[in-house]
Amino acid sequence: MPLTLHPFQVPLFLLAGRNNPLIPLLNISFDTYNLIHRWFGRIVILEALAHTLAHYGKNGWVFTPPAGNFILPGFIATCSFVFLGIQASSPLRHAFYEIFKALHILAATAAVVGLYYHLSASPGLFKWLCYVYGVIAIWSFDRTYRIWRVIRSHVGGSRSRTIVEALPGNAVRLTMTLARPWNAAPGQHAYLYMPAISYWQSHPFSVAWYDGVEDVKSDRLATTNQDLLAMQQQRVSFIIRGRTGMTDSLYKKAVAAPGGRFETSCFAEGPYGGHHSFDSYGTVVLFAGGVGITHPVPYIKHLVEGYSEGTVATRRILLVWTIQTPEHLEWIRPWMTEILGMDKRRDVLRIMLFVSQPRSTKEIHSPSSTVQMFPGRPNINTLLGMEQEHQVGAMAVTVCGPGALSDEVRLAVRNRQDRSHIDFIEEAFTW
Repeated sequence: MPLTLHPFQVPLFLLAGRNNPLIPLLNISFDTYNLIHRWFGRIVILEALAHTLAHYGKNGWVFTPPAGNFILPGFIATCSFVFLGIQASSPLRHAFYEIFKALHILAATAAVVGLYYHLSASPGLFKWLCYVYGVIAIWSFDRTYRIWRVIRSHVGGSRSRTIVEALPGNAVRLTMTLARPWNAAPGQHAYLYMPAISYWQSHPFSVAWYDGVEDVKSDRLATTNQDLLAMQQQRVSFIIRGRTGMTDSLYKKAVAAPGGRFETSCFAEGPYGGHHSFDSYGTVVLFAGGVGITHPVPYIKHLVEGYSEGTVATRRILLVWTIQTPEHLEWIRPWMTEILGMDKRRDVLRIMLFVSQPRSTKEIHSPSSTVQMFPGRPNINTLLGMEQEHQVGAMAVTVCGPGALSDEVRLAVRNRQDRSHIDFIEEAFTW
């Protein structure tokens, strides 16, 4: 096995983990590390193929069936790596993600096991087993810590409970009351496990709202910090759009339930993310498309609250949300009502709603000068130009939504870099 192949194994597995320590250390998103993981994987595949072909090349390209304690495990490892590359191709990965995920884990395990026995069969290669042990340690740590995250949020204190409500526009609002409070922050997401809906599967969703609630069932008197923590609970809400697979099943079950809501078992693994802070920016522009609104809403609440209390530098906040129909406003209505009622909100926050597919012009109406509604799609470049004319301090531009919207916002920001200080932050989940 080439000497360069072994060191590449460690970052390949490290970058694939949800609990990659480099994420908070370097403030680089899991999405970016996932992209790097795929490129490391391609390098490992090429090196494994080169190594295997070199073995057959030295024998005059005469193929002999792999056999023995040394050749056979190495051949299995190479085949596993090649299979990983084929089944991880973008079309297959996106079309059959859950199948891809299960096969990816099985094939990766086969590759590591094959590599272990391949190295173990030759005393001269024992020294390279440390890299295999490193891979096993990284994978074990990630899985163990993921289990710990779930246990910590749902065991201890009061029982956690989950309510799912059907919403207009083929979506549901999932609200969890956690047994223990999270260290919640804007921009976070969590992986949800719903055994009654999707068995062992987990899916990432942005935290749309979080707040603290008292444990009404507790009749204890808090005498210590531990008692106070045990009596605290936290509500965490998600907006989930029904598409295919688990999300479609969840939406259909909510619609069929009495009153359009039901209680189910759900386990949240998280929170993850939330490493970006906009507190030091004088101007913050947040673009959202569809259910992507779940990402900016906590930021808006935090910034308006901070402006009122004088704890942030932000003086201008603009939310630009593109939706298909006005009924999608129901997704965040209770939270936006709370935000619009916050102290000094009118001094700092403006909202522009763009309805791309209105049924009639009567549906388009602006409640106030700070909350405006328009038909069609926004002109991103024009909106950013208007904000730059009145920019206060440095500007942060963030986007969460379809790929086309992200591309358009990214291009507009790039074209205006020479006019003022603008930073671009994209929130995306890619697999």
